[in-house]
Amino acid sequence: MSPLPAVSDPQIKPPQSRSPPPPPGRDAPSGGGPGAGTGRDGAAPAPAPAPAPVPVPVRLAMENTVKRAAVGAAVGVGVALVGIPAGIWVLGFTGTGIAAGSVAAKMMSAAAIANNGGVAAGSVVSVLQSIGAAGFSLGSKIGLTTTLGPLGAAAGAKLFKGKTTPGDKHK
Repeated sequence: MSPLPAVSDPQIKPPQSRSPPPPPGRDAPSGGGPGAGTGRDGAAPAPAPAPAPVPVPVRLAMENTVKRAAVGAAVGVGVALVGIPAGIWVLGFTGTGIAAGSVAAKMMSAAAIANNGGVAAGSVVSVLQSIGAAGFSLGSKIGLTTTLGPLGAAAGAKLFKGKTTPGDKHK
C-alpha cells in the first residue's frame, strides 16, 4: 500500500510553535554544539522550576471523593445484582411461582381482571414473574451494573460527605 500524496489546502494552517520566545539577552537554542543553550554571556540557562506539589487539603479532598465514589459504585452494583432480585422476591415473585397472599398475587389478580382472565405477555406482572423464577439474564445483569454502578459512584461522590479538612470551603 502506498502512502497518500500530500495535498496542500490553503484553509489548513501549519501548527504554530508553542514555545515562548527567549528572554531578553538570551539566544534561541541552536540545537546543540558548543555553547548551545547558553546566553550571550556564556552562562547556563536557569533550570526549569519544579512542578508545585498538590496541597495536602486538596489531595485529601480528592482522595475522599474517590473513596466515596468507589463506595457508591459498589452500592450501585450491589443493588443491581442483589437488591433488585431480593426486592422482587419480597413482593412474592419466587422461584416456584407467585406466593399466595402476597403483593405479587394481588398484582396478578388485578392484571387478570383487567385482561378478561389472563395476564398479558410482556406486562409488568409477567416480567417480574419471569425474573422471580429464573433471575436476571446475563445481559440484564450487565445492563443494570453498567447503569447503576456509575450512578452510585456519582451519588456517593456528591451526597455522602464525611469529615472535612481544614482547607475545605463550606458552601
